Amino acid sequence: MEKTPQKLELITKYFSDFTNRQLEQLAALESVYREWNNKINVISRKDIDSLYEKHILHSLSIAVIFDSKTIGFEKNSEIIDIGTGGGFPGIPLAIFFPEVKFHLVDSIGKKLKVVQAVVENLGLENVTVQHTRAEEIKDRKFDFAVSRAVASIKELWVWSKPLLKKQEPKLKFPRGLICLKGGDLAREIQESSTQPRIMEIAELFSEPYFKEKFILHIPR
Repeated sequence: MEKTPQKLELITKYFSDFTNRQLEQLAALESVYREWNNKINVISRKDIDSLYEKHILHSLSIAVIFDSKTIGFEKNSEIIDIGTGGGFPGIPLAIFFPEVKFHLVDSIGKKLKVVQAVVENLGLENVTVQHTRAEEIKDRKFDFAVSRAVASIKELWVWSKPLLKKQEPKLKFPRGLICLKGGDLAREIQESSTQPRIMEIAELFSEPYFKEKFILHIPR
């Protein structure tokens, strides 16, 4: 068996059942992002060298909790990535869940140019991209909304709630908002008037970077 490229060892340390196609897509992310980041800066210069830890693995923390084999995303479910920026967490999740449909939106068009290039280079057929604000989407509903630190919990909940399908008792995990957040969230949660389930990423991944970083799930 061909040796896993060194840059992917951080990912395969925690995920062991990727197909060869998924490994190829994950490996290709670095060159595509480096090329485009020189044209349009969507990842800070100091973070591009830590792409697999600070962006890809961070995004995939959601996959640990919501793996479709256990409790999470069902086949053909639809997920909106609000304020996707350079494509996180949507792109890594789309690689992990090839049978789930991802809709990546952002209000900044130049960032989506990078996202679209990544989608095309990797051949991600389960990803669509839209230049818009989440609150302007009126004609679609999704099973989940995901987001990574683009706004307060209160704002994210206001934007995502109207976009979520109604709950169904048979679902393995309640539909809702899933967001990646860091730091002391007590005040933010209080101001949002929500009661999220909070999961510590440091309990999933041992790297120091993930200390005081969390996954929040707010059911619809």
